[in-house]
Amino acid sequence: MESVMTEQYPAEIDTAGPHPARMYDWYLGGKDNCPVDEEMGRQMLALDPRVPVMARVNRAFMHRATRWLARAGVRQFLDIGTGIPTEPNLHQVAQEIAPDARVVYCDNDPIVQAHAAALLRGTPEGTTEYLQADAREPDAILDGARKVLDFGRPIALSLIALLHFVPDEDGARDLVRRLLAELPSGSHLVISHATADFTPGESRAATEKLEAAGVTLALRSREEFTRFFDGLELVEPGVEVPHRWHPELGEPVPGQEDGIIPGYGAVGRKP
Repeated sequence: MESVMTEQYPAEIDTAGPHPARMYDWYLGGKDNCPVDEEMGRQMLALDPRVPVMARVNRAFMHRATRWLARAGVRQFLDIGTGIPTEPNLHQVAQEIAPDARVVYCDNDPIVQAHAAALLRGTPEGTTEYLQADAREPDAILDGARKVLDFGRPIALSLIALLHFVPDEDGARDLVRRLLAELPSGSHLVISHATADFTPGESRAATEKLEAAGVTLALRSREEFTRFFDGLELVEPGVEVPHRWHPELGEPVPGQEDGIIPGYGAVGRKP
C-alpha cells in the first residue's frame, strides 16, 4: 500500500470564522472543529434540527455510491472536497470490495491535511494518496492525480457536498466540465448537493447567516443540479434525494424517515 502526501503546504488554520469542513465534522460528532464552527452549527440547527441527519445521510450516500461503483468494476477514484476524515472513508469502502483500488483525495483545508497521513491508510494492494489543492484549481488537481491514477482507465470523480459552496460566478460548471473532459469513457461523476427546493424559508435564512460569516452557499434546484450531468448517462434511479439512491446498498440513517432530506444525489457515466 502506498500512502504519500504529494504536497506539503505550510498553512495556518484560520479559526476567525466557521469553515464548512469543520462544521460538517461537528455535525457528525467529530472533535476536529473550533468553537466558531460549533456556534454556527448550532445556529443552523435552530433553523432546521435535521442538519446532523442531513450530514449523515450525505455521508451514507457517498458510501453507497462508492460501493455501487466498485461492484460495477471501477478501480480508480478521485475525491475532491474530501473533508475531515470520518470512518469509513471512501477508500475503505472501495477497497473492501476491490483491495487494489486506487484513491486520490483532494482538499484545501489544512486540518484535512494534518489528518491525511494518519487516517487515509488503505489496503496493501491498493493506493491511497492526498493532494493539498483548491477545488477551483482543476489543472493542479489533474496534474497531481496523474501521478497516481491511470487516465487511460475509468475514474470515478466524487464531488460530495462540495459544489453548493461554489457559486456559478466562481465557475462551478466550468470546473466540472474541465475535470470530466480529462476523464476517459466509462468514467463516472458522483455529486451530492444541498437544495432549497423543499425548505425555501429555512434555506434562505441559512444562506444569509453563512454569508454574513464569510461562507458562500449556492443552493441549486433539481433542474440546476441535473445540468451538472449534461452529456452523461445517469445511473438509475437518476437524480434523487440522497437517502433514496440505492438504499439497498447501505444501512438507513436514523432520522431520515422523518420526511424529505433537502438535497440531491446522482451518479452519471461518461459515454
